[in-house]
Formats: sequence, C-alpha cells, structure tokens
Amino acid sequence: MSRVLIIGAGGVGRVVTHKCAQVTEVFSEIWLASRTLSKCDQIASEIDSTTIQTAQVDADNVPELVELIKRVEPQLVINVALPYQDLTIMDACLETGVHYLDTANYEPPDEAKFEYKWQWAYQQRFQAAGLTALLGSGFDPGVTNVFIAYALKHHFDRIHQVDILDCNAGDHGYPFATNFNPEINIREVTANGRFYENGQWVETRPMEISRVFDFPQIGPRKMFLLYHEEMESLTKHIPVERMRFWMTFGESYLKHLEVIQNLGLDSIQPIEFQGQQIVPLQFLKALLPDPATLGPRTKGKTNIGCIIMGEKAGQPVSRYIYNVCDHQACYRETRAQGVSYTTGVPAMIGAKMILQGKWRKPGVWNMEQYDPDPFMADLNRYGLPWQDQEFDIDIDTLPVDE
Repeated sequence: MSRVLIIGAGGVGRVVTHKCAQVTEVFSEIWLASRTLSKCDQIASEIDSTTIQTAQVDADNVPELVELIKRVEPQLVINVALPYQDLTIMDACLETGVHYLDTANYEPPDEAKFEYKWQWAYQQRFQAAGLTALLGSGFDPGVTNVFIAYALKHHFDRIHQVDILDCNAGDHGYPFATNFNPEINIREVTANGRFYENGQWVETRPMEISRVFDFPQIGPRKMFLLYHEEMESLTKHIPVERMRFWMTFGESYLKHLEVIQNLGLDSIQPIEFQGQQIVPLQFLKALLPDPATLGPRTKGKTNIGCIIMGEKAGQPVSRYIYNVCDHQACYRETRAQGVSYTTGVPAMIGAKMILQGKWRKPGVWNMEQYDPDPFMADLNRYGLPWQDQEFDIDIDTLPVDE
C-alpha cells in the first residue's frame, strides 16, 4: 500500500491516474498535480474513488516541487510532465528522498536534442541516496525496451539486429493534429534520422528512408526511419549489430508538416513579433488541437513492436513481439486515445514494479536493465496484451511505396 504523486495532467497523466486507481492494492492514495489545477480536478472527477487528491505545482520550480512532495509524502513521483522538466523533478526527488519514474528522457528547451546523458549523470547521486530512478517507462521508450530484453532472455543467445516499428493508424478527423505534445512531436520528426550499425551511428536526412510494412490488424502502412531515444540506452546495454526505429505517418500529416517547415513554424529560435519575443513552434502548438481532447474522435488502432533477429544454439532466430491497441476501447476505459494509453499504462506498471520491490535498486536505470518477466505479465493483465511470434521477413526487402 503506497502513496504516489503524479505530476502532469495531460492525456498520459489522465491514463496513469485512471490505471493507478484500478490497482488499489498497490496505489492506496493518489495525488495528481500540474500547473493547471482545473485539469487535475477534471481527471479526479472522472474516477469513482475517494483516494485521489489534487494540487497545483510549477514543475520548473524546484522549491515548489520540494514543498509539494514534503506535504504529500509519497513513496514515488511519477513524472508525466514535459521532458524539459525531468531534471527539476529529479532534483526535487533527491532533496526529499523519494523514488522517481518518467516516460521520456530529458530535452533542453532551447535545443532540439534529446539524450540520456543529463539523466545518467545523476547515477551516483541516486545511488548515494538509496533511491531508484526509472527512465522511459512508456511504450517507446519503455515497453519496446522490455520486449527486447524479454526476447534476449527467452529466445536468443545473441541478437544481431532490431527494428522497432511504431504505427498509429488512428483517425481523429482533423486536417492536422499531433497525438502527443505538438512541440515535442514536431521537434522529434523533423530532426535528422539516425540508426546504429557496427558500433557507429549513421545519420540520415529527415524522412529519407522509408518502407511499406503490413502491420497486423491494420494493414500496409508507409513507415519512415527516425532516431528515437530508446536506441541510445539499448545499444549501450544490449550487444547488437544494427538497430533502427520506424514510424508511420499519413499523407495529410506529411503535407502539413512540409508546409510548417517551409514557413519556419517548426523553429525553436525566438523571433520578435509586435514587440514581443515568441517561439514559432510554441505559437504553432497554441493553434493546434490539444492532444488530450482527441480521445472521443479518434478511431482505429496502434501497433507498436520489435522485429528481432539473431541466433540461439548456433541457429538463426527471428521474432516479432508487438501490441495492438484500439483507440476507442482506450477512450471508453480512460477517456484518452490510444497513444496516451500506450504510454500511461506502462508508467503505472513501472511504478508498480518499484513499489512492490520487483524493480528497485539505488541508481538511475533504463527498462532493459531489469528482469522483463514481471513487467511482461502485467502488460497482459492491465490492458496491453502482446503477441510473440516467429517472423521471417527482412525489412530491407520491403517496398518503398505501396
């Protein structure tokens, strides 16, 4: 029985709160905090539970965070705020002696770059404090890391290559909208791609490389090679010859994204407008639909998984481990669409692993560094069932266009 503090009241925060409230044997008391108290109150009102309390906090402000944590006295802080705020929340957890979990690695606000070095630098401080910090307990990163660790434990002696595939075939009816924070989403997909091969990172132009893959329960979709954060930790902790990440995008999304880039609206450099400094990408974010409102209108499915090739007992082995999630089913359960659901459920499970002592050791850790089996069991139990099957298709032989 544990008290937790959830920071962030967007779509993912909504799912985490709903899912924690379903597991009362672990989460005996839930606090939900964000900059906007009314968002927290709205989420709390959706849940038939008297164990949820709300608070206002500025996650950029360490003293405010410390004051709140001392008042709440949680065993764990679940950070589902913005990636820009990871370090301030980690600082507050260290100052108050509380375990920490997030779903995405740190990103500096003034630089379109995300990597783990800033958070890995906290390793000795969390070890000395006897506290656990679990990084990237979402889906990708998160579940994909666990899929690969599970495959290595049960199917492989050695992994040669990994392809991580993320397909969102949901339709929200808008000409252009993003399924998670627009600022983070656009920064991510407009950056140069990168993949890991033979001990080196190979850089590509944005959207330069594509393939068409027939996703189970969805069908053929064009996917593009991107750089994604879980590859940084996976290639550090699991020996592999090649690792790539692929994500699907619809034609409407790509056309709008091209216009946004041509107009410079994806820029994070401040400009002067009518005597004020504004950041174009933040202005664009204000114009776009809030991802937290997409739940009622998003239909279709997601499919996220890993194709893993290697060997066992000297014989070649290839596995495909994946999850399929239905947007409307997610909304009926948590009032959030599937992208928020697939991130929020693993955050709850990661928190459960820490609180139950199954995944707890002092320091800063990534998902693949723990035993995957209890987490995989809970994915099936709490709404993200997975498939694990033999697979014999080489991504490199797939067509570029449908």
